[in-house]
Amino acid sequence: MADRSGFTLVELLVAMAVFSLAAMALLNLSGENTRSAARVETRTLGGVVVENLAVEAMIAPTLPEGETSGVVPLSGRPWRWTRTVAGTDDPELQRIDIRVVTDEGQAADRTLFRAKGP
Repeated sequence: MADRSGFTLVELLVAMAVFSLAAMALLNLSGENTRSAARVETRTLGGVVVENLAVEAMIAPTLPEGETSGVVPLSGRPWRWTRTVAGTDDPELQRIDIRVVTDEGQAADRTLFRAKGP
């Protein structure tokens, strides 16, 4: 009787199936990491935009109540923003809500309170 060493065809097929499942899981993980990094970048840059708009709102001499919107370019992308200024129960305070969005959805938002201008 001949002594045969090595793997059978069935063993090789099972090994290939296990390897392919592991490779697919790694590819899926890699894709998820890439998507996660893109979301983090969007939220970070959106945070920069909303903070810049918040500083502008705080140093403005007066802000009329109502809604204002616009587009700010940053990092080669357009960032649409909306600023809503409203009164509060205290007649000396204004509430300022700023929201920044991209084509993918909301990137950042801030709520501020400031004293009314003269």
